[in-house]
Amino acid sequence: MHSLMKKRYVATIGFFDGVHRGHQCLVSQVCELAHRLECASMLITFDRHPRQVLHADYVPQLLSTSEEKMRLLKATEIDKLEVLPFTEELSKFTALKFMQEVLCAQLHVQTLVMGYDHRFGCDGGTLQEYVQWGKQTGIDVVLAHELEEEKVSSSVIRRYLQLGDVKQANHLLGYEYSLQGKVISGHKVGRHIGFPTANIAVQKEKLLPACGVYAIRVKLDESFYDGMLCIGHRPTLSNGDELSVEANLFDFCGDLYGKELVLSLVDRLRDEQPFSSLQALQEQLEQDAVRAREVLRR
Repeated sequence: MHSLMKKRYVATIGFFDGVHRGHQCLVSQVCELAHRLECASMLITFDRHPRQVLHADYVPQLLSTSEEKMRLLKATEIDKLEVLPFTEELSKFTALKFMQEVLCAQLHVQTLVMGYDHRFGCDGGTLQEYVQWGKQTGIDVVLAHELEEEKVSSSVIRRYLQLGDVKQANHLLGYEYSLQGKVISGHKVGRHIGFPTANIAVQKEKLLPACGVYAIRVKLDESFYDGMLCIGHRPTLSNGDELSVEANLFDFCGDLYGKELVLSLVDRLRDEQPFSSLQALQEQLEQDAVRAREVLRR
């Protein structure tokens, strides 16, 4: 790793939601170029989604919470991670002003590697314009190359999750999509039909995949369990519009209330559907559990 005492950096900038394979490829290119130029590598991101500042009532549907994103970014080979507060004032910076006052004067960026679809500044334009603005600022702007086999973007991954296709989403992410939250009090129906569930309070800005039943891996403290997850409105129990996220941990006995769980989604088993009785629901859950165990053994 290069010394952080170096004054000049090869950098890239973005929100990096999900830190997916496309982002990982971009980071690798930044690190390789920094090594060739004998500079340090830097990744520049923001403390919140820009639209949260531009539109006060905007609630983002993110692939990664701030904590998850920081953990994923810190796990890369980047030398320096710079998190900028995204303010109303910053949102009004032109690209040239941002390059002059932030990238050059504040962060000492020598070379800026731009993703193929990334723009910054209130007047963000074409790559050629960024190259020209860079020349005025003393920053060399270069275009990153994409992953060869497919287009990977946060919006594409969100669409797969909204369709319930977690398998394809996981492929593009490069890891299993997860939901995290504390176990809160639920309706306590599952325990009466042999499937006690942990009702999870997921952060509101975290994107929930399509309603349905999923095979999952669960992290509880330092232990791991197989299980299944139901995301939905509990139609058999006339739950109305209330959306619940309920996990059943296989081979677990104990009290989960107040515990923090991390649920890694492996594959989708079926759509959410209403049943004529609790017995019919129980029979389906038994089939779901068998399928989940099969999926998780692969």
